[in-house]
Amino acid sequence: MPDLTQLYNSQILNWADAFHKQWGRWPQATDGRIPQSVSSTWLAVDMALRKGRRGLRPGSSLAKLLAQHRGVRNIKSLPKLSVEAIIAWADAFHRRWKRWPTRKDGPIPGTADSWSSIQTALDMGLRGLKPGSSLAKALEKRRGVRNRKHLPKLTEKIVVAWADAYQRRTGKFPAKESGLIPGTNGDTWMGIDAALSCGQRGLSGGSSLPDLLARWRGLRNKKRLPKLSKRQIIRWARMHRRRTGRCPSALSGPVMEAPGETWCGIQQALAKGRRGLPGGSSIAKIRQSALAEAGGKN
Repeated sequence: MPDLTQLYNSQILNWADAFHKQWGRWPQATDGRIPQSVSSTWLAVDMALRKGRRGLRPGSSLAKLLAQHRGVRNIKSLPKLSVEAIIAWADAFHRRWKRWPTRKDGPIPGTADSWSSIQTALDMGLRGLKPGSSLAKALEKRRGVRNRKHLPKLTEKIVVAWADAYQRRTGKFPAKESGLIPGTNGDTWMGIDAALSCGQRGLSGGSSLPDLLARWRGLRNKKRLPKLSKRQIIRWARMHRRRTGRCPSALSGPVMEAPGETWCGIQQALAKGRRGLPGGSSIAKIRQSALAEAGGKN
C-alpha cells in the first residue's frame, strides 16, 4: 500500500543529509527505500515532488530540491556556457600550470564543471554551445594552441628548408633527436620523421628524415648504406697503399677515395657480411689480394 503521509521539504532534506553522511554522495531516485521513513522510497519522493503529491507543490524533483538547498549539481539543469567563459578558465589554468588544459585535467576550480564535461558540451552542443567543436579546437582558434588532430600540411620542400636553416644555425643537418624546430608551432624533428615514415600531414610515407636528406642534400644515410664489393675494396686498398706506402687496416681511418667510408666500417662489413658482402673476411685478407694484384710487393 503506497505511503500517503504528509511530506515536507525540510524532512526530505534531512533524509538526504543522512544518506550523504552514510554513503558520501547525494541520493537519486533509483536509490531504493529511505531507512528513516515508514515505507517511502526515493522514487516515491521524487514523484511526489514532481506531481505535487502528499502535500508538496508540483514542478520540483529530488535533483532540483538538492540543487536549490544543498548546491548539488543537477545534470539536467546545468547553467549555460559560452566559449568566452571556457577560454577564461583555460587562461587561468595556463597561468597556474604553464600549459593548456586537456579533457583529462579534472575539475575546474571555482566551478562545478570539469574539463571533461566542457569537452562533452563543446562536442555535442550542450548548454548553449554549438556542436562539433572541442577543447583543442577552441584553444587553437582563440589562443593559437597546437592541435595535434589538426596540424598543417607539410611538403618535402618545407622540411628541407627547415633542415637547411638548422644547418646554417648549427653547422650540421638535423637528426630526429634534434628537438623542437624554431619558427614552427611546436613541430619537432621526431614528429617530422614520424610523418615522413607514416605518411601523415600530406606526406607520401615510407621515408624518413635521413632518407629525405640523402635524396635532397646528398647526406650519408647510415641505415641505407650503398652495397660494397671486394673488387671495390681492393681498388681502395691499392690507392691507399700508393698514397701512404702502407696497406690499410681497420685503424687507418677514413677511406679518402670514398667520402663517409672508414676502414673500420669496411672491416665490420667484411667480417659480418653486411652491405652485400658474404662475410667471414677481413681487410687483411683483402690486403693479401691487393698485394697479389700488385705483384706481391711490400
